[in-house]
Amino acid sequence: MGNSYAGQLRTTRFEEVLHNSIEASLRSNTVVPRPVFSQLYLESEQPLAHDGRTENDDEDDEDGSESNSPPIPYQMKPPPEGCCTTDGFCQAGRDLRLSSLASDPLDVPPGFMLVGVKSPSLPESLLVCAMDRCFLPDERGHNALLGFSGNCIGCGEKGFRYFTEFSNHINLKLSTQPKKQKHLKYHLHRNNQGVLVKGAPICWRGHGKRWIHVFHWSNWNCKFKNANTLCNLFLYPAGSHANAGPPKKRHKGWSPESSANSLTESTLKTPPSSSALSTLSVSAPQPQVQVILSLLTVFICLPLINTGHGPLPQLTGNVNEVLVSSLLQSCYLSSQTLPRVYQHYGPSPIQPLSTEMQILLTVYYLVQLGPDQVPLIEDLEQIFMRSWRESHLSEIRQYQQPQTPHFSLPPQSQQPLTPSQLPWLAQLAASSCGEGVVVLEEKIGSLAQGLQQTFSRLMEGRLENTNYVVIIFTAPGQETQSCVVVTGKHQCRALAESMYSPNEGLKEINHQLSTGVAQELIHYCNSLGQGASAFLHPSPLSSSQESAEERSLKTTYKYSIEWRKVRPIQLAVARKLLSHVCAIADSSTQNLDLGSFDRVSFLILVPPSEVTFQQTVLHLWSSGVLQELGSLDQECLSQREAERYVVKMDQNAQARIDSLIQEAQSNSSTLYILVHDHAHWDINSSSNSDSALVDQLLNSREVRDAPNILILHVTSFPFALQTQYTRISPYNEIHWPSAFSNDVDLYHEKTRYFGVSELLESTRSGSNLPLLRYDSSFESMASALEERFPKLHSAVIRTTVLIQHYCVALMAASSKISSSHNLHKHTSVETLEIVQSLLTAAQQCPAHHGHMVLLRIPSLALAAWAHRRLSRVRRQLGLDESFEIIVGNPNQALSIGQSFTDQIKTWLKIQDADWVPQTYLELESLPCILILSGAEPLGESLPRSLKYCDLRVISCSYLQRTTLEQELGLAAYLVRAESRPPHNPGPGSDLLESDAEKLSSTDNEEEEGQENAPVIQNHPLSQTNSQPYTQTLPQHQSLSQVQIPHPKPQPLPNTQSRRQHSKSTSSGSLSPRASSPHLSCSWARGVSRPPSVLLSRALYDIITASDSSGLPRCTSFLPHMSVAWASSFRPLLSKMMTCTEQSLYYRQWTVPRSYHMDSKNRTEGRSDNFHTRRLLLSGPPQVGKTGAYLHFLGILSRMLIRLMEVDIYDEEDINYKGVLYHPPNASWPNPDIVRTMPFDYTIHDPKYDDISSVYNAGYKPSAEGNHVRQEDVYLRRRTSRIKLSKYAAYNTYHHCEQCHQYLGFNPRYQMYESTLHAFTFTHLLLGEEIQLYFIIPKSKEHYFSFSQSGGQLESMRLPLTSDWSPDCIKSPIFTPTTGRHEHGLFNLYHAMDGASHLHILVVKEYEMAVYKKYWPNHIMLVLPTVFNGAGIGAAHFLIKELSYHNLELERSRRLEGGGPAGDVWPFIILADDSCVMWNAVDLDARNGPVEHAVSLKHILQHMEACPDLAHYGLCGIRKWSSRGLTGQGEPFSRGHLHDFLLLNVDRSQNVQYDQNRFTCHDVDFTLRLHSAGLLICRFNSFSVMKKQIAIGGYRTFIIKTKTTDVPTSVGPSQYICAPDSKHLFLATPAQLLLEKYLQHTSQKLFPLSTKNYTHPVLSVDCYLNLGPEVTVCFVSSRPHSVNISTTGLLFSGLLLCFADSFVTPVFLKKCYRWCIFSIPLPSVCLAVGATLCVISADRSSLRQTVGRLELEEEWRFRLSDEFQTANAKEDRPLFFLTGKHI
Repeated sequence: MGNSYAGQLRTTRFEEVLHNSIEASLRSNTVVPRPVFSQLYLESEQPLAHDGRTENDDEDDEDGSESNSPPIPYQMKPPPEGCCTTDGFCQAGRDLRLSSLASDPLDVPPGFMLVGVKSPSLPESLLVCAMDRCFLPDERGHNALLGFSGNCIGCGEKGFRYFTEFSNHINLKLSTQPKKQKHLKYHLHRNNQGVLVKGAPICWRGHGKRWIHVFHWSNWNCKFKNANTLCNLFLYPAGSHANAGPPKKRHKGWSPESSANSLTESTLKTPPSSSALSTLSVSAPQPQVQVILSLLTVFICLPLINTGHGPLPQLTGNVNEVLVSSLLQSCYLSSQTLPRVYQHYGPSPIQPLSTEMQILLTVYYLVQLGPDQVPLIEDLEQIFMRSWRESHLSEIRQYQQPQTPHFSLPPQSQQPLTPSQLPWLAQLAASSCGEGVVVLEEKIGSLAQGLQQTFSRLMEGRLENTNYVVIIFTAPGQETQSCVVVTGKHQCRALAESMYSPNEGLKEINHQLSTGVAQELIHYCNSLGQGASAFLHPSPLSSSQESAEERSLKTTYKYSIEWRKVRPIQLAVARKLLSHVCAIADSSTQNLDLGSFDRVSFLILVPPSEVTFQQTVLHLWSSGVLQELGSLDQECLSQREAERYVVKMDQNAQARIDSLIQEAQSNSSTLYILVHDHAHWDINSSSNSDSALVDQLLNSREVRDAPNILILHVTSFPFALQTQYTRISPYNEIHWPSAFSNDVDLYHEKTRYFGVSELLESTRSGSNLPLLRYDSSFESMASALEERFPKLHSAVIRTTVLIQHYCVALMAASSKISSSHNLHKHTSVETLEIVQSLLTAAQQCPAHHGHMVLLRIPSLALAAWAHRRLSRVRRQLGLDESFEIIVGNPNQALSIGQSFTDQIKTWLKIQDADWVPQTYLELESLPCILILSGAEPLGESLPRSLKYCDLRVISCSYLQRTTLEQELGLAAYLVRAESRPPHNPGPGSDLLESDAEKLSSTDNEEEEGQENAPVIQNHPLSQTNSQPYTQTLPQHQSLSQVQIPHPKPQPLPNTQSRRQHSKSTSSGSLSPRASSPHLSCSWARGVSRPPSVLLSRALYDIITASDSSGLPRCTSFLPHMSVAWASSFRPLLSKMMTCTEQSLYYRQWTVPRSYHMDSKNRTEGRSDNFHTRRLLLSGPPQVGKTGAYLHFLGILSRMLIRLMEVDIYDEEDINYKGVLYHPPNASWPNPDIVRTMPFDYTIHDPKYDDISSVYNAGYKPSAEGNHVRQEDVYLRRRTSRIKLSKYAAYNTYHHCEQCHQYLGFNPRYQMYESTLHAFTFTHLLLGEEIQLYFIIPKSKEHYFSFSQSGGQLESMRLPLTSDWSPDCIKSPIFTPTTGRHEHGLFNLYHAMDGASHLHILVVKEYEMAVYKKYWPNHIMLVLPTVFNGAGIGAAHFLIKELSYHNLELERSRRLEGGGPAGDVWPFIILADDSCVMWNAVDLDARNGPVEHAVSLKHILQHMEACPDLAHYGLCGIRKWSSRGLTGQGEPFSRGHLHDFLLLNVDRSQNVQYDQNRFTCHDVDFTLRLHSAGLLICRFNSFSVMKKQIAIGGYRTFIIKTKTTDVPTSVGPSQYICAPDSKHLFLATPAQLLLEKYLQHTSQKLFPLSTKNYTHPVLSVDCYLNLGPEVTVCFVSSRPHSVNISTTGLLFSGLLLCFADSFVTPVFLKKCYRWCIFSIPLPSVCLAVGATLCVISADRSSLRQTVGRLELEEEWRFRLSDEFQTANAKEDRPLFFLTGKHI
């Protein structure tokens, strides 16, 4: 059956009468069949049983043949004497059992495969043998050659040519004749463990579940040798009696080489002879049917036989005069294959439709077809589906509900339709339509007799009024057989032509034209209106005598430019594309490392159309993308440069893509984007076609495996790429969004898309002439000529009629013929209107603007003939200068006459003498007829002046969804939203590809969003003052658009563009607008109106019909000719489906055919085989996809540049005044000189510019006081964007190939393979044992020592001081971190330049799992649980104490090993998790010191190599600033150090970090370290760059209440409260509350110190931030400590924080007397009104401190001066007491 439109089943009076007749006639029978109409229309829940063999027949039948004869007695030949006869062994004594050979390596020759042999003596085991795969059937049960060829796997003997001989050799010991179909049972294959296991059964017969899943036939055909006829042979498996393999006996016409001729797709393309038809015989012997020699002469058309149930008899004789199709048979088979969901539950009452019911439903369907309707296989499938669902409604509902084991549905009482009832019911149904459908069932003994009768009736003329003959054969004990012979002339022609593939159809047309078959038709059409040419007046029209310059002087409609950026919706799509690329990079599969790319390159692949190529080049050149990517100089004027980035997919594309692959392999830092535009074109497999360039190039291993090549498919019709075997992940699909929702413009671009669904809506409104219509006059003439010339292809007839109509219409409309009124009857009203509009538009417009008329003629030969014919008539009528006639040949460049070229150049003010239009878009407003040829449109965009789209030649052979929508997409349009087009659909209109949120989301590169206006582009246009444009292209400007100015002229921008394209990148093209309401320019009036579309009547009926879901009927068609439906039991598309849901629908219900490039994409053991670096962009035709993906390339390039750059804190040291002590070129500091350098108490780090300054006698603060709160510092700190060097540290998103092993991709170890080790030590300050945990990857265990007995962690190995290696860092690196598992810069591979180093991440316990997940190959030090809420001070405290404890352990281990104890390396590195790059100062630069990037390895090895490094307690480097070194260039300084520290844990043993601190812990530690007498040195020749990371970190503090976890706004005054008071308690550590309180309120606590540098607050043994307005003077109470000289200093307050035993009353009095030595009284050292603040852990210790230090003698305390932090008792608040100096 063909693929054409057929009417839906509908209730009629006939059906009611027939229904009643059936029931009445069968009332007396004991077996009552279920009425057919109740299945089709009523809500019955009765099941329909099936009494025939189904797909579940036993596959282990004793015989693979179809013979029912008894088995032949067989006597085995006795084995040779001395041979082995043991079961399971061959005669050579070798074991053949599968259980024994499962793990053995077996030698299988090429072309052979392992199969399992079933031995009757070993039923529980299989024997292994190797067999030539040519003699085995495929998975469908087809294509097995007769005979046998096998080898013995045991002994290796080869060359067994007979299965009898082989069965003797392997000791099968059979009692019946050996047959390979009986004993060769299973395929064998190796599983993932390499073990040989039993696979799928060998399919010797084509049961239902092994039939080919093919529902469409348009590419599966072969052409007979007879040039005047066509016989397409499609033979799929033929039902339960049909043998899928070759004939059982060899006969004439069959050979092993042509064994697949009857069933395979590949051989269907070979021309069979008449003998090839004998392969229809599927069992021997077969009856033969003689095709009468003169059948074609009598019948004229080729009758078509649709094979149904049972084997088709062998046709002999003149078989070229009969067409054979098995499409109906495939429909039957697919409808008998139950959905998988109903096969999982074992025995089920649900059965497929019976053979009899299928035949009866087919008869009913044919009866209801109109005389001009052609049967459509999709209709029949839906009828079968509906009938089956209704007959099993109850059972289906049961399976749709949760399965319950308690009950099952009882079997139904009704019986199935029996074979004896079928003929009578079929006759009764056919009787209602007269002779339209004839059922042959009486007195025929086989299908062969039925066919012979049919041929005889045809010869006798008895079937002249019959369209279909249904032959039914039933016999007791045999299965029902049937076939359908199509005898209607219209139906035969339509079905025969639909069996052509598009290319073969064009070949047939070319053949008919070249052989002169069509000449009679042409002469006949020319006779219509004969003699008209004699009355032609050759004088040209007056308008044609005007020059182009004269025309331009009369122009009242002037072109102007209105600039537009990329349309908002295009920008949204581009960002969507970028988001998907980032999602690929962010996924755990690590398929794309965006961080490793520093630039973007691309190649756009377009179909082999010269117009499409030039169109894409102009879009690209005018978009500014090449300038943005740095590929073109900004001043480059030649578009030739852009051609390097666009490739036509012809034979020259191979070299271009090979060059790109080589370039990608050599430039790993460049990301290459392959844009496959018009991606639904050429999806053939390279294994089936040498011209399948897309498969050869884009699916090659080189492209697939290249880590820096990303493929973007762009199409309007993605259906063919959305199959079960697709390479594109559904998560990588980007669908064009809907611009409107409930009439609301979501993107505010003031345009509305007008596509197929809007065209359909115009047919329903009824208020105006619909934009989509058919021409009844044309159809009548075409039908008449089709009957007159039955041997001609309908496209030849329709084209000839169409061109004749245009020629006659030109004569009638030109007024050159006196009898023109008589010509009207030889053309149609529609054609005459088109021609009159074409001629009058240019004549009436002063500027001679006109319209374009598109004639779609797929055949190149017909298009060329049409061009010649129209041109001749135009010349004879003298209209050569009135309009142009253009042939759109995809293989040729655009060619138009010179006069029309000059006219366009005049309109556009183009000065280039050599310029010619190269795209259809440049033909804007040119009156012309464009004859667009080619099998399908290849992405050509059409101008806005297109007014008529004539598709009347397109016939019913274009019945796939892609093909239909592609043709209709030529008329797609973007109109202004405010000037809504006629028949604009409401929110509830049916949606096709035009609505991206609904059904079809299609997208095509071909047409870039046409805007509301004609777009004259791609060339410098002129302003209204006729001055030419300057040749510059502003950045981010879109294409220029042509418009006629408003009554109020708008000024044009000074900067104007080169010629630019409107459709692709412009955000909204403008419609021409008249400076006054000039109605004379038809082009200006109609530019906002979409074009009218004329279709053939058959296509119109198909497109305008709706299915049961309310969608257009064509949406249920096969989506593409290269795919097939996976099952007939598929649902229809839903009207409410989104684009994503539609994609999932096709991914579930379609499979690629064997010649589809994705057909081999299903791999063993995987349900998908997606290419992770492959994206699909889909959107409606002409909507702007090219502009979207071009903009995507630009923003992707900007993003990569952004990824290669980081925000670095760029702050100059504050309050710094350097003094030169060392020579500027000194490499290392001299300890003696460093001791002489005064310690710089002033804090220079800019991040601390808002904390309390440390008093320094030699420092005078500036008068400026621009301090801000600490919370605001992070937001206002200055940063600079710096490109990453090759020595940068990276976060988890970086995973280049060099880093794989570093990050855990070591082939020796499995990823995430690590062990957890506990480590315990005791510390006096904590008063208890500290238990830490190390997570140590297997690859890092060599850095640690373990006990030999239990493998317990003993220590971390440390090198000796004398050790040195150029590729090793001696100091362990500790990085405390929190909240930055993704963004922390822990990848030091590049920073270390590949050097070996020990890096330990210090994490909190609750973050252990997430850090381990992101950094599986890093060593983790997990802090104890009690430190989960601690600050950075606790982390540094534990790191330092652990390191010193480990140092002692290592020294002990060295002593035990006989080595020196004191030579162990004592240094560790404390690094911040935001250190990204490091720099060194080059003093030898010509222009002074210059910083350059160096590796961290270089800096550490330099510092570790310092000769006197052991003298220093702490070393560090400065923070980078773009201003370079501050001061006089002193290479070393002595002061505060931050962020990156080299700590001597041995010398600093007695100075600990304060484990309670949250802020300023490094300032506090440095002051105490200096007071202990240790040297501190900063290497100023090195600097560290810190990246701004907005996430996580130890400075992220959350203040929240106990009652809620949500952060609340709590002021600093609420951080404390009076003891024992009712207060809002906070769920924040007490130490943090205290520090934050002192930071924000100390100006009230110490008012005398506010902005008074000379009256600091004396702080003993600790530094606390008291806010930027208060100065702190730090002193240490430790004996022999180094303190600042405070001579003459007057203190405004005293701060005692956790005063220990070293703080005594004597020490305090001593501190007081430091001020003025001549006065013994302490009171003179403290200012009057000075404030005391004593801080303790609890109230008891607070009172004890006051008493022990005798503070009441000097200070006055009040009861109200005691406070605590706002913590609950269980949270252990801190207490402090304030007092005034007496």
